[in-house]
Amino acid sequence: MSITCWLSATAQQAPIPLYESPVQNTRVAPPGYLEQTDTNRYITRVTQPALIPFFPGKEKATGTAILIFPGGGYRLLALAACEEIARALNEEGITAFIVKYRLPNDTIMINRSIGPLQDAQAAIRLVRQKAAEWGINPSKVGTMGLSAGGHLVSMEGTQQNRVVISNPEKISLRPDFMALLYPVILYDPAIPRTRETLIGKQPSPESLHFYSTDKHVTTATPPTFMVHAADDDVIPVKNTLSFFNALLQANVKAEMHILQSGGHGFGLTDLNSKDNWFRMFKSWLRENGF
Repeated sequence: MSITCWLSATAQQAPIPLYESPVQNTRVAPPGYLEQTDTNRYITRVTQPALIPFFPGKEKATGTAILIFPGGGYRLLALAACEEIARALNEEGITAFIVKYRLPNDTIMINRSIGPLQDAQAAIRLVRQKAAEWGINPSKVGTMGLSAGGHLVSMEGTQQNRVVISNPEKISLRPDFMALLYPVILYDPAIPRTRETLIGKQPSPESLHFYSTDKHVTTATPPTFMVHAADDDVIPVKNTLSFFNALLQANVKAEMHILQSGGHGFGLTDLNSKDNWFRMFKSWLRENGF
């Protein structure tokens, strides 16, 4: 399918592989280790990372692109909320890509702790490589992460000197802005979800510090928009509060919205208040020229 056809309709298209050459940091998957998507739109066993593109109609396209990283505790990729958000972004003329990244697993990775970050960096590299072809402004490429995807996005945005892919063209791997929805920020020993999958059950204090992304915010961290529900019983709201405070201390432009209720894993709308964080996100994008 030609790119012209892609741009003619607002729709999800066939996945675009992240790597032209063999996937980096990979082991040969054993027989039967096959990618699966269940009826809840949960993906597991990813071996071929890819972008799932949602192109807006050509008449609407603004040149802004957002890469969406699903949550799922680094155990699965929850697509449903991401697809809802991607279609809403298209309505605003924003190109969206859901990043189907590899989940940490010693079976298919040489070093599981860098696998997701490799795919995140490769995703930004690919979008900037193809920016002209896809009608994207390479200076308006942002990232959005939900839950564990928020950890991945915040890690990419705060550890910019940690390049874990081949990048001979020296393409910038820094997102121009970030949006974090109920993100994992703190690698707290009391909250094993997400942490164990990426760095193991008994990580050193140094590893816990290294993977707590609020510890690495600098003036180079991209402007950030954050949303969290105060009653989130999966990822405590203190994660967002800590990252926001670090952004303030580093003088990084930031906006935070703490919802009274809503729990964990919501999409466009808080089911209790019926409020729509997306409306505020659009205003934030306009205010910052994105």
